[in-house]
Amino acid sequence: MHKILLVLLLIMAPFAMAQGEEPEAIETTDEVTETVEEVPAPVEEPVAETMQDDASEAPVAEEVERSQSASMDLKDLFISGGNFMWPLLLALIIGIAVTVERFITFSKAKLDVNKFLEQLGGYIRKGDLSGAENLCDRTRGPVSAILRAGLMRRDKGLVDVEKAIESAGSIEMAHLEKGLVVLATVSSVAPMIGFLGTVSGMIRAFGEIAAAKNVDASLVAGGIQEALITTASGLIVAIPIQMANNFFISKIGRFVTDMEEASVYLVDQLADMEHLKQL
Repeated sequence: MHKILLVLLLIMAPFAMAQGEEPEAIETTDEVTETVEEVPAPVEEPVAETMQDDASEAPVAEEVERSQSASMDLKDLFISGGNFMWPLLLALIIGIAVTVERFITFSKAKLDVNKFLEQLGGYIRKGDLSGAENLCDRTRGPVSAILRAGLMRRDKGLVDVEKAIESAGSIEMAHLEKGLVVLATVSSVAPMIGFLGTVSGMIRAFGEIAAAKNVDASLVAGGIQEALITTASGLIVAIPIQMANNFFISKIGRFVTDMEEASVYLVDQLADMEHLKQL
């Protein structure tokens, strides 16, 4: 009986020892867990915060770059327009120079025709043709110029007077129309140069697309910008120059009307004077 109990004790001893050692393992595990919990975690949060800060700063940088690119001054636009901006600039300078010169010329040629003809008729009715010539010499403009040419031929008859007025009128018309061909050329050529710059910019844009493996909007932005800038520049040059050309043409039409009225008035006054002499 005792032997049986001893054997049972020997058999149960390992199990009892195993059961006694498991809590220690659990405690060891708990200690490891506590140790792991006590070990400070890797510094991941600052990295995450840094990444968040960088991500928050990236849109700001993009907005700054976009604002800088959007607020381009005149010099930057000129450079971005490419080589075709130089002929457009030359055309603009020529157009402005001719416009200013024609404006000054027409301002000097402006004349109150009715008042001038009254003064001229007073001299002719008095028979003072030399005074009428001096009046024409003192007065600027195409009207006084053609009337002076007619008075210079008064001794040769009314037919020669009319021919002299016609010849002087043709010369004055040539002086008035001087420079208008240049304005018409600038107003027609400037848009063509702008369109040529447009084609050049699009060719460059598509060439960059063909050469690039990955198509990006920034690749074609330069070429498209060049195309749009040259087109706008050509129109900006052509529109005011064309308006100035049309204005000067209308002024020439008024001068032609004044010259025709003045020539008819002079011939009538000389005819009346000759009729009075015959009486």
